Amino acid sequence: MIKTTQHLNRRSFLKALGVGAAAGSLLPLLESTATSQDGMFPTRLVIFFSANGTMPNRWRPDGGEYDWSIPDNGILTPLRDHREKVLIVEGIDMVSARNGIGDGHQTGMGHMLTGTELLPGPFQGGNGGTAGYAGGISVDQHIANMVHNGEAFRSLEFGVQSGNPNNWSRMCYAGPDKPVEPSQNPHTAFDRIFESFNVGQERAAARRFRRGSVLDFVGQDLEKVKRKVSVRDHARIDQHLTSIRSLEKQLMTGDSGGFACEAPGRGEMFNSGAHENYYATGKAMTDLIVSSLSCGLTRVASIQWSRSVSNITLPWAGVPNTRHHDLSHEGDGNADAVEKIVLINRWYAEQFAYLISALEAVPEGDGTLLDNTIVVWMNELGKGNSHTRNDVPIVVAGGAGPFKMGRYIRFGETPHNNFLLSLCHAMGLEQETSFGNPAYCTGVVPQLWG
Repeated sequence: MIKTTQHLNRRSFLKALGVGAAAGSLLPLLESTATSQDGMFPTRLVIFFSANGTMPNRWRPDGGEYDWSIPDNGILTPLRDHREKVLIVEGIDMVSARNGIGDGHQTGMGHMLTGTELLPGPFQGGNGGTAGYAGGISVDQHIANMVHNGEAFRSLEFGVQSGNPNNWSRMCYAGPDKPVEPSQNPHTAFDRIFESFNVGQERAAARRFRRGSVLDFVGQDLEKVKRKVSVRDHARIDQHLTSIRSLEKQLMTGDSGGFACEAPGRGEMFNSGAHENYYATGKAMTDLIVSSLSCGLTRVASIQWSRSVSNITLPWAGVPNTRHHDLSHEGDGNADAVEKIVLINRWYAEQFAYLISALEAVPEGDGTLLDNTIVVWMNELGKGNSHTRNDVPIVVAGGAGPFKMGRYIRFGETPHNNFLLSLCHAMGLEQETSFGNPAYCTGVVPQLWG
């Protein structure tokens, strides 16, 4: 009997089974990419970034793992309505960022998603030295490479006034010294993503018919596969064929019960680089992410609000005249500065809550798009005025993958590379044994599973 393994090339596997290549596009279930419980919808990943650390004593909830609550003066109050859909993680230690070259903000930003040291380069840091870009691929790009299954975009990156390219302004990396440029104009991003998305009703009907025919054929091909694989994979194929038959019915009748897809309106043009449009730009980017995921155009996306050393003012947060980075360096004894930092971070929590709500508003099968998505809010620092990276604030939201939500977990000094590896596993890449520099990775974080 032929056994499927992670090391067997898909094309070779199909050839060995003697089935048609058309089944190849419907065999990710035999690989490591994650899907929702009903097998119809893929698991998506969204990275959400805000800068300059937080105020830990105002960020953390009260209580224990299950009986936690967010105090009225807390930063995370906007997440109260999403209590059962969030996992608040404290005590993740960015060990890698305490090694190699670069100042606190540079290393925090470069290591945050890569877990690797910065390369030599030209960017002058606050410590008097220079450093370059990160020395490895970021976790979002690695996952995107592994789970991509023919979607229009391997991943989508959005930056809200993130600025010119340097190691303070780039968090996503295609590989060592390969920063990924985020889209910073929602209008040009819309045109790139949805330019050829809309088709006429006649073409759509023809496309549904062709898809239905292909599904019918592939369903027969997979029946052949069932006779030659293990009992475990046999059950998985049965489940997948049920999904195929359901999807075929929806496609042939024109029902959109699969992806609940609706392209967003392009909206009126505005200057996305103008300070007064910071909020409008971020909201437009968030809506583009939700639409792109719901339309099946990508499985991985990120939104980067500003950049490391973000020095914008946020009047929308109730802090009109003082720049964010300047505030973050005030001492803890400056009560006014502390309250302003709380207001700024709470405003970002509101934007994170908006993203969660927007995902939850999209129906998918018996659940929602949020149920099939992992959303991760990250920061390059733990605390701004000390540039700590040994207790970076992390909030995970969603319903996809194995992470158990509705909890507040406090760790000791868990390496953040372990958290990045756990994200890989949550996205279905269980074969991964390390992520980033292996010197700082000791395995997954089992407590995330509950």
